[in-house]
Amino acid sequence: MLQIGDLVFDNRFARLPSAFFARQAPTALPEPYLIALNPDVAAVLGVDPAEAHRPRFAEYLAGNRLLPGAEPLAAVYAGHQFGVFVPQLGDGRAILLGEVLAADGERYEIQLKGAGPTPFSRNADGRAVLRSTIREYLAGEAMHGLGIATTRALAIVGSDQRIYREQIETAAVLTRIAPNHVRFGSFEFFHYRGQTERVAQLADFVIETQFPDWVELPDRHLRLLDMAVERTARMIAAWQAQGFVHGVMNTDNMSILGLTLDYGPYGFLDHFEAARVFNHTDRGGRYAYAMQAQVGLWNLHALAEALSSLLPQEQRETSLAKFEPLFLAAYGDLMRRKLGLRDTDLADADLVDRLLHAMQDGRVDYSCLLRGLGGFRAHDPATRAPLQALSQTPQAIDAWLDEYALRLASQGEDDAQRQTRMDAANPLYVLRTHLAERAIRQAADQRDYSEIERLRRLLAAPFTPQPGAEDYAAPPPATDVAVELSCSS
Repeated sequence: MLQIGDLVFDNRFARLPSAFFARQAPTALPEPYLIALNPDVAAVLGVDPAEAHRPRFAEYLAGNRLLPGAEPLAAVYAGHQFGVFVPQLGDGRAILLGEVLAADGERYEIQLKGAGPTPFSRNADGRAVLRSTIREYLAGEAMHGLGIATTRALAIVGSDQRIYREQIETAAVLTRIAPNHVRFGSFEFFHYRGQTERVAQLADFVIETQFPDWVELPDRHLRLLDMAVERTARMIAAWQAQGFVHGVMNTDNMSILGLTLDYGPYGFLDHFEAARVFNHTDRGGRYAYAMQAQVGLWNLHALAEALSSLLPQEQRETSLAKFEPLFLAAYGDLMRRKLGLRDTDLADADLVDRLLHAMQDGRVDYSCLLRGLGGFRAHDPATRAPLQALSQTPQAIDAWLDEYALRLASQGEDDAQRQTRMDAANPLYVLRTHLAERAIRQAADQRDYSEIERLRRLLAAPFTPQPGAEDYAAPPPATDVAVELSCSS
């Protein structure tokens, strides 16, 4: 295992022309201290977890001391924010240290989020608050545990430095890793400036670094768009199936590799609500749960437009037309798994739709009901009661269970085998907002970081019951007050 200072860098993004970034050293964080270390990500990188006990570890991950071989920079990009094009954005509070060769044989970019201002900070301080770093740290592990493509975080480093967002809070730096951090908006930045050669350079960079087998192919740029369409469709299908709401699907927050990127005002559904919005500034519901597939396709149209200098319109349209069938197929497969359906029936989409309507009408907890369905036995009326108890309109759930029982009977499977499969598809533990808020409050008010680690462990194995964690699998208390989330969350 490596010490953090022994990571081997090979910074391919830094070798692009200077038009793609601004070189920017991190700004020192006053008296940094380690708040959380993710041992699973440390293992991916080959970093010894014992590094957490060495003072220089926090210095490196705060940006106070530069890792040997790092070439810090802030990437430039543009983006459509709530449908409005903003011609220049960029890494305003994130600094890319470089790309490392990891223990698993892969390459990962290491980025410090909250490491101080950059030329793209737009007069902001370039810092992140403890609240937002805890939420992103946990979200990456929650999504990874669910098998959803995502960026992940190695560590959180804190400081007593006070900064203002909606209120006075303390600063923190998140160490984030991903194969790359290129966004749809990275292409938009050069397209709308008419710099078509830069669009081609960026496209070829992504291909050379991520899909080297395509380099010599004449259709490589079409393959790039097809890849983005497919991965985005599968990612959003997984979001929908697990009840996740990203909260701010601007094109600058969309990864070219189909990774869940930039966790801000996100949330997992408690009771099912198709129009659920977690971002309190999203008054029109543009990024509501039920809108995510539509917005994903809208964003892909924006990406395709940014690639128009490389691909003729017919090819772009053909690629984009693949999104809906890919999304529907992926979502259908995931929901059949969650319902324990082995084979495909054309009526399954209606069965799922009627379940969601019954859940919405009865304000049913999304995760609890789907997990509980594994224990349903058509021949045992007693197994209906726990499911009915989750709903304010139990008769609607009961009527749906009649349909479900007929569907299960058509596949003739042993109930125990079905439940085993369903338990592997329906998480017991999800990152509910009140659980994240509990960890944040203990960290901020008591300097107690144990709840962050407890949640991380649960979310890393969300399908497996863990002793003493029953409360973490329950809906929020009825007295729970909804937390307002913003882009700084």
